[in-house]
Amino acid sequence: MQDEKDPFDVYTVVVNDEEQYSIWPEHRSLPLGWSAVGYTGSKAECLEYIEEHWTDMRPKSLRERHGG
Repeated sequence: MQDEKDPFDVYTVVVNDEEQYSIWPEHRSLPLGWSAVGYTGSKAECLEYIEEHWTDMRPKSLRERHGG
């Protein structure tokens, strides 16, 4: 058992231009095309945040084409 906290224990919620959400290890640089939404926490906390905020799974471009 390790006493040090694994750096992967802290994640940040990220979103892309299509308003699709994901999580990313906080200590790593974000991949191109993704931006932090300002929420960090454990993996479970971040996934719960996404579940609460990403209510329409369709990409933004598809929602716009279909009027909604």
